[in-house]
Amino acid sequence: MSLFDVGRLCMKLAGRDAGRACVVVEKVDDRFVVVDGATRRRKVNVGHLEPLAETISLKNKASHNEVKKEFEKLGLAVWDKKSKTHEARVKRQKKKSTKPTVDKKAAKKVEKKEVKVEEAKPEIKAEVKQEV
Repeated sequence: MSLFDVGRLCMKLAGRDAGRACVVVEKVDDRFVVVDGATRRRKVNVGHLEPLAETISLKNKASHNEVKKEFEKLGLAVWDKKSKTHEARVKRQKKKSTKPTVDKKAAKKVEKKEVKVEEAKPEIKAEVKQEV
């Protein structure tokens, strides 16, 4: 018989639920157990648990409702998930662009012509300076 058998009451020592009471619901292996109770139901390292003297009669992999009933008999608090309610959001439609559409090929041709004119300008300026 191990120290962390199913039904053993424990105190969490580490993590977000530290200081809260829990009960072992399932033994995964030598180092890990699944706990439930005043903590979130999750897999926990036994190094993060302090076993208490009390045990509860639970079957292996007991549901949260079964654990809740046993904790209420002992007068202990139970972690209950608070489901969030979301309001329906209004779907927004994309606004259509008011910009006129531009032909990409034509725009590239215009850009190339502008570049050629700019490249030619320094040569013209150089010739003008030489003549003067």
